[in-house]
Amino acid sequence: MYHMIGKMLLKSWLIACCVLTLCLVPVASQAAELLMFERDGCVWCQRWDREVGQIYGKTDEARLLPLRRINIDKQSDAGTVLTSAVRYTPTFVVADQGREIGRITGFISDDAFWGLLGPFVTRLQSQRLTEHSQLGQPSTDTSNGMKTP
Repeated sequence: MYHMIGKMLLKSWLIACCVLTLCLVPVASQAAELLMFERDGCVWCQRWDREVGQIYGKTDEARLLPLRRINIDKQSDAGTVLTSAVRYTPTFVVADQGREIGRITGFISDDAFWGLLGPFVTRLQSQRLTEHSQLGQPSTDTSNGMKTP
C-alpha cells in the first residue's frame, strides 16, 4: 500500500511540474520583440538586411527587442495583437507582452531606421526601470530622506 502512495505522490509532483512549465511558457514568449514583416523578393527588405540586419543582433536594441521575422502572408502566426493589418514590407512592429506598441512602416535608410526605433527603445527601457523599482526595490521617501520598503 505504501508503494502505491509513493507512486501517486510522484505522479502528482510530475503533473504539477508540467502544469507550472505550461504556465510559464506564455510568459516567456510575451517579452518585448521587434517583428519584421517581410515578403520574398522585397528589395527594401533585402536592403535592410544589408544595411542593418547584419549588425542588428549585436546591438543593445537587439538585447531589448530581439528580431523575429514573419512572412506578411502569415500575419496570424505573429502571436501579437496588431493595431491594424500589415500591408507593406518591410514593416517593423515593436511588441511588448503580446501587444503592438509601435510600428515602423518601410525602410529608407539605416539612419532613419535607428532614429525611428530609438523612441520605442527608450520607452521600453523606462518601463523596465519602473517595473524593476516597483518589485521591491527600496525607494527614497523625500519627506525625511529615509528608505522605505
